[in-house]
Amino acid sequence: MADKIFKFFSSLKLTVACMVCASILVFVGTLAQVNEGLYDAQVRYFRSLLIYWYPSGGSFGIPVFPGGYLLGWVLLINLLTAHYTRFKFAWSKLGIFMTHFGLILLLIGQFATERLQTESMLELVEGGSKNYSEAGREVELVFIDRSNPDEDTVISIPQSWLKSGREISNPALPFTVHIDTFYPNSDIQTHAPMVSTNAVAATQGTGAKVELSNAPLATTMDSRNVPSAVISFGGEDAPSGTWLVSPMLNGPEVISAGSKNYDAELRFTRYYMPYSIQLVDFKHDKYIGTDTPKNYSSRVILDDPTNDETREVTIWMNHPLRYAGTTYFQAGFERGRDDLTRLQVVKNPTWLTPYISVIIIGLGLIIQFMIHLVRFANQRKRA
Repeated sequence: MADKIFKFFSSLKLTVACMVCASILVFVGTLAQVNEGLYDAQVRYFRSLLIYWYPSGGSFGIPVFPGGYLLGWVLLINLLTAHYTRFKFAWSKLGIFMTHFGLILLLIGQFATERLQTESMLELVEGGSKNYSEAGREVELVFIDRSNPDEDTVISIPQSWLKSGREISNPALPFTVHIDTFYPNSDIQTHAPMVSTNAVAATQGTGAKVELSNAPLATTMDSRNVPSAVISFGGEDAPSGTWLVSPMLNGPEVISAGSKNYDAELRFTRYYMPYSIQLVDFKHDKYIGTDTPKNYSSRVILDDPTNDETREVTIWMNHPLRYAGTTYFQAGFERGRDDLTRLQVVKNPTWLTPYISVIIIGLGLIIQFMIHLVRFANQRKRA
């Protein structure tokens, strides 16, 4: 039985089948980006084990094709079992072993990058300072207890838990949270009682003054979804009524439960860091006589009290700031404002693996070529 399993996974036919499926997957996934958007298409086709088809009106999915994760792992297992069953180490095959090892490292490194890398945005105004960045697409529902004068207690609920009809409890909260309605993308408008026939979004707080509607999912690179939710609470000391939470609101909603007040807010997920970055000056240079950007740069002060380090750094195109395993790129600005900058924040603990893999593959190919070249030259000399 074990021999049959090893024979199947080490088969060259399996390698060819996976390569054909990968080519089809790349083609279909690329076309799907037109209607589904880049990020949603990546998640559905390339960051999944299986691709599902949903019948019209059905709530269940039928797997129809292998996803990127499944193909990658099968190829990795195929390569490892082929080495175990067929290849015996010899110095004459050193280049082949190095090349295959580089490919294995590349596959593992890419999977680790997909799972461990985080990308977020840091928006700063001149004179302002922050010690956190925000995700561009994922949100979190937070409840903040500010009763302690020394520190705030933050209870965070990730977006993956925010489903319509779901009830969530946490030992740090004196009430349960019920997600009445969750919109992945939404639109909020001021409610005009004498004109509008639509109902208000909620019965309490800001939601009692606005209207909430579902919006089509964003698919373009320069747009993003802005989720919203209507929530209610359960428990002995729970507040009554329904509340609207959304990143589009000006501030958090104050929820009173027992003797404490909680700030409830749906915000883009934050990634905190043990240091702060302050924007000193933002420059947006244009070509003379046009509005075409020529260069934009940010002069910032990095303050890390933990390591007793404070330094001034200038970030501009292709010249990022790298600190404590995190890279800050000059990403953009807001038109009409010369005092605001946007930095893309990338944290990838496996960023070196592609470079190391390519170097090993290249050396392996060169070594194997030189082995064959020397062997050929010796044969010609003897002849």
